[in-house]
Amino acid sequence: MLGEIEENAAETSSPLERLERLLHPWSSFLVIPIFALANAGVDLSGAVVGDAVDSTVAAGIMLGLLVGKPTGVFGATFLAVRLKLGELPPAVSWVHVGGLGLLAGIGFTVALFITGLAFQNPGLTDEAKIAVLASSTIAGVAGFLFLRLTSQSGSAWPFPTTRSH
Repeated sequence: MLGEIEENAAETSSPLERLERLLHPWSSFLVIPIFALANAGVDLSGAVVGDAVDSTVAAGIMLGLLVGKPTGVFGATFLAVRLKLGELPPAVSWVHVGGLGLLAGIGFTVALFITGLAFQNPGLTDEAKIAVLASSTIAGVAGFLFLRLTSQSGSAWPFPTTRSH
């Protein structure tokens, strides 16, 4: 019965809606990231990447995106729940919040925009952009792996994965 309803509902969507659903993953996960990378104007030559590896600006950006953002997301959520300002939804555990914190380091479009505004020196701007792109990649992979591994096997997470009321 439910399958029939779902099938009938699918038949009622317009061709444009079906096309939109078909193209959405390609647009979200391929076209938009390529567009953002192309518009970032990052010089990925060996010399610039080498400079970024030794740069304190790049290290600070990477630390902020890979440690600061996860700490902030997890800490603010933990504090809000502890102070009873909110609660986790029933299907969300602290493992999910931790994984979301890791994924928060991805936000490279705003970080690249701010980088363009923050630095007048083109060399520092290039180093910062490389750090943002590298951090976003690391954050995405780390968040994905963390959530994938913790969802498949029991988690050894220090916070309870189930909530008691």
